[in-house]
Amino acid sequence: MPRLLASRDERELVSAQRWLAEQTSVDIAAELGRLKPELQAVAFRLLDKERALSVFEYLDPPHQADLLEALRDEHVGELFGSIAADDRAALLDEMPAKVASRLLRDLPQEDRRATSVLLGYPARSAGRAMLPVTVVLSSDSNREEALEKLQLRGEAFATVPVTDNSRRLIGMVNLADLVTAPAGTPVSDVLQSEKHRVYAHDDQEFAARLVQEADLLALPVVDEEDRLLGLLTVDDAMEILEDEETEDAYRSGGQEPLNEPYLTATVFTLARKRGLWLIVLIFAAFLTINVMEVFESTLEKVVVLSVFVPMIIGTGGNAGSQAASSVVRALAIDEVRPSDVFRVIWREVRVGFLLGVFLGAVIFPIVALLYYPQVAATISLAIVCICSWACIVGGMLPLVAKKLGVDPAVFSTPVVSTLVDATGLIIYFTIAGAIMAEQIAAAG
Repeated sequence: MPRLLASRDERELVSAQRWLAEQTSVDIAAELGRLKPELQAVAFRLLDKERALSVFEYLDPPHQADLLEALRDEHVGELFGSIAADDRAALLDEMPAKVASRLLRDLPQEDRRATSVLLGYPARSAGRAMLPVTVVLSSDSNREEALEKLQLRGEAFATVPVTDNSRRLIGMVNLADLVTAPAGTPVSDVLQSEKHRVYAHDDQEFAARLVQEADLLALPVVDEEDRLLGLLTVDDAMEILEDEETEDAYRSGGQEPLNEPYLTATVFTLARKRGLWLIVLIFAAFLTINVMEVFESTLEKVVVLSVFVPMIIGTGGNAGSQAASSVVRALAIDEVRPSDVFRVIWREVRVGFLLGVFLGAVIFPIVALLYYPQVAATISLAIVCICSWACIVGGMLPLVAKKLGVDPAVFSTPVVSTLVDATGLIIYFTIAGAIMAEQIAAAG
């Protein structure tokens, strides 16, 4: 958005209104997310009613929450009531408790009931993210009866659930298949060949992955008795996956997820999210310091070994981080599971060995020319061993974390690097002690 609303004089408001009229709802929502809440409210009031509702639906829940708080007028209830029940549930999670209660209380009874049902499911569950279904087809009906029912209710998804008289899920029907079927075709004849569904208490990421991998437009959500509760639509599934990947990216970088837009987060919030991890990593770094103290006498006798310490621990940390990133991503998309731990270890130790041999071969002649062959052999062999060990650690820890119910991304780059730093030094000095024993003894 151009430099609008800085002073909010009449010319700026006219310019802003002209700019808003030329943009799509998606573009407007993107630009509103970059403004402060009070400026969002000013720009939002320049939109006509229909456009405002469309833009509001495209905003992320944190921005929706900020905008509703900034508006504080009768328009708030209308905006809140205009979005789907699953979007209302996500928005209420971003609102202060008192504001959320007031918004929920002001909803029409049917909308309030639908939203309250979703809020009753655990956070991050499929039930919390689903859209309640009001239109289902009966397996006993035919094409004409089904289309008439859809037309009377005035709403339908691209795929429509089919249930029995007890609302137990039988399958899904593509609306396109139903429309193009011959007259009188039973609904049961146009059911999709595969019956996908998730339970309401299943993890939302698992459900979203299923939508993506099975190329579904909507995924049925059922209770323990297989009765239909709602649908997880493809657009909601993509948003869930985006949120999960954002969370993994934050944790892989050694900080807690923001859970709010970067530009609207306060400096204190940013520091708090990062500071906790830095404290943990500082204390973990004491492992490296302790190792250095243990081998202090060796370093004093062969000073040249200290020159290569940064390279050794850096190489190990980088190799471990690469392995951890690969395994965390493979876990996220269900390519590997905790039960595959030994397969992963065997694969990673070979990858690490090959990397170590390659790097050692590159380093050996350079170090041999600058110092002497024994130092070069020590460094090269240490790199081979440390790369192998780092890949084992980086590949194994995310799987162990997943088995323990901890987010695997927590055991990615920062944690793996810190652990490999300390253990890598032990490997380095042990190899140096074996290869350069005579020099160490002579220096002593």
